[in-house]
Amino acid sequence: MRHYPLLLAHELRMLAVSVATYSAAVLFLILMGLIYFLVLNGYNSQAETDPPMAQYFQLFFFPVFFVVPLLTMKSLAEERRHGTLEAMLTTPASTLEIVLAKYTAAYLFYIGLWALTLVFPCITLWFLQGVRADSPLHDTASLVGGFLFVSASGLLYIALGIFASSLTRNTLVAGMLSFSMLFVLIISGYWLTKLQLQDSWLIHAQAVVDYLQTFRQLEDFSRGIVDTRPFFLYASNTILVLGLTTLVVESRATA
Repeated sequence: MRHYPLLLAHELRMLAVSVATYSAAVLFLILMGLIYFLVLNGYNSQAETDPPMAQYFQLFFFPVFFVVPLLTMKSLAEERRHGTLEAMLTTPASTLEIVLAKYTAAYLFYIGLWALTLVFPCITLWFLQGVRADSPLHDTASLVGGFLFVSASGLLYIALGIFASSLTRNTLVAGMLSFSMLFVLIISGYWLTKLQLQDSWLIHAQAVVDYLQTFRQLEDFSRGIVDTRPFFLYASNTILVLGLTTLVVESRATA
């Protein structure tokens, strides 16, 4: 992994000068700012059981569907289209180092965008300086738990985006593939929980579905209940997806 730091620095520079990067950032911040405003407005107009930050993080999938594809669709697809990926693979850097560098750069930018949204509750508390310390606006557990979930789930979401980009030379197709995989991963678990599985062998499948249910995990985290199982789930699947991405890149390079 000697060349990994240099490759990572290069990928971060490329993200810094990419128009798609800033487009994703602007879209993300505008969308999350609007969501936060609507959450606060709804909380003020009617009685809510969950604190504002818990409701805010429960809508995390809206920006994920659009920001992750924008951040990752060019990572490998554009390199292949311009023929620079083959040139990179002839260098002493390994395929795994190249994939990890692109993945880490996109993930750091993704987490950076979410970190910027922490300004929203700070601004709210600054304008509402008379809010009591026991107010739901001061719910630190929801804030920390929600951000931990976003960080953990982002490991897998960014990996899926990189994997989609390795499958094609067309950046638009890569973005559509990434969107489709994210949609299936996040939404399908919710739909499957609505099925009534009565057979004995299907009951075990229901337990697996409940374990993979994204919204249930998020509900626990946003209420300050931090479970270690989602960390293992997302980290292990991230390793698997990045391993598959490395194999795909190597096979396409030798084809």
